[in-house]
Amino acid sequence: MGKAVEQRVAGAVSPGEQEESTWDDLSRMRDGWREVEAEETRLLAQMSIQDGLRHLLALQRAFEPHLQQTEALFRADRLAYLEELQRRLAQLDG
Repeated sequence: MGKAVEQRVAGAVSPGEQEESTWDDLSRMRDGWREVEAEETRLLAQMSIQDGLRHLLALQRAFEPHLQQTEALFRADRLAYLEELQRRLAQLDG
């Protein structure tokens, strides 16, 4: 058991120590998240376009029921996104 946890269990943590421990915990969490983001970036850089499309389609299949339930709420945003995507693809094409 870590020192901060032992102190909390023993009831010997002052408010200042508890706040410091909370900030330490948040700092460790941020550092861990940076590691996750770095690994995600590394893996994405290694992914081919075909792999990326497979992952996108797998996500679409997984979320399709939810997308259908919320379609009316987000229709305008989705249409705007699709128009922007088509515009960008047309720029790549010609």
